[in-house]
Amino acid sequence: MDARVNRPNDLASFWMPYTANRAFKASPRLCVSAKDMHYVTDDGRRILDGTAGLWCVNAGHARPKIVEAVQRQVAELDFAPTFQYGHPAAFTLAARLAQLFPAGLDHVFFTNSGSEAADSAMKIALAYHRARGEGQRIRFIGRERSYHGSGFGGMAVGGIAKNRLAFGAQVQPVAHMRHTHLPENAFSRGCPAHGKELADDLERLIALHDASTIAAVIVEPMAGSTGVLLPPEGYLARLREIADKYGILLIFDEVITAFGRLGTATAADYFGVTPDIMTLAKGLTNAVVPMGAAVASHAIYETVLENADVGIEFFHGYTYSGHPLACAAALATLDVYAEEDLFARAASLAPLWEERIHRLRDRRNVIDIRNLGLVGAIELAPRDGAPGARGYEVIERAFEAELMVRVTGDIIALSPPLIVSEEEIETMFSTLETVIDAIE
Repeated sequence: MDARVNRPNDLASFWMPYTANRAFKASPRLCVSAKDMHYVTDDGRRILDGTAGLWCVNAGHARPKIVEAVQRQVAELDFAPTFQYGHPAAFTLAARLAQLFPAGLDHVFFTNSGSEAADSAMKIALAYHRARGEGQRIRFIGRERSYHGSGFGGMAVGGIAKNRLAFGAQVQPVAHMRHTHLPENAFSRGCPAHGKELADDLERLIALHDASTIAAVIVEPMAGSTGVLLPPEGYLARLREIADKYGILLIFDEVITAFGRLGTATAADYFGVTPDIMTLAKGLTNAVVPMGAAVASHAIYETVLENADVGIEFFHGYTYSGHPLACAAALATLDVYAEEDLFARAASLAPLWEERIHRLRDRRNVIDIRNLGLVGAIELAPRDGAPGARGYEVIERAFEAELMVRVTGDIIALSPPLIVSEEEIETMFSTLETVIDAIE
């Protein structure tokens, strides 16, 4: 059957997120099906997925075990509330995640997205300090060029100006550390050597605002949405040291990095630095059903419960927290990761990925290349007076060449499903070479 029968006859009503709506609707890129490493468009072309959808389809598309698990679940238990009630899969999934993550991170609060996970982590941090008798700790420290979702909490601690510009007053009080993107680290392979001292910016903000007012510092171990900005060697360990010194909680936003993206279960495992709270989403369910989570330490959980009034200890949650379909998808996804050893597979492909992406160093307009695990970024010089124009042209030309990429400004970001083959890696980069060479 001609895939074009699935094309809607009116694109006007859908207000698309983070999209140039007018440009897209003038020349739409519509996907109608997907399997393993490829999408199929409404005109029948197979598009190689270079971005795991949106950093999220880590096990590849339409995996039978996950599909069948969701089908069974919807027929058996389509919904059950988790306010004062429960269902077995939510508890089973929480226990599985506690076993997978670093020791001590063993209490899982389910949400529906990474944005909700960030806001939930912030509320958990505030509740913890209040339970300890330090309710004056209400300030959060974020970082420039960071992304923690589009809720008001995550937007406030995030550091991308365009995400905040149109929305007036932010959640306060918040301060921001400097970002870690230094010119001298251009074309680094893996984590850059320079910049560990940037972690000491936290000390500067502590001196300015006083440690007794600060609840938590939140960072992405690897900043993805802003263009794949990597932590300098030793940077995260130094943040952990400073946070411990002043009784400040450390929150890792692992919405992108968890579930194998760096070749380990979490970035905390990869870097050997354990936060007090970790946020998750994306690869948790392989993006089959929306789900997120904030995972807190045992000490935080017990402190909040032990010092609460009788009854409900934490007044927060969502109608769909721990939704049965999401739990079924997540449990099946964890099985696929384990049975196919996909985290180790990503680690084994990382050297080839690194070698191949850096071969684009001398291509037209390329000013930096960054990589870690199965993540990569190719930064192009912006056109005079038209920042982002080259990047948008890459999206269009790559899609015409049957490759899906993600672009932030003039930065091309790649994060393929962990099932990617060596041949598909070569196809991605050879296609990008052609695309980049064609752009003025």
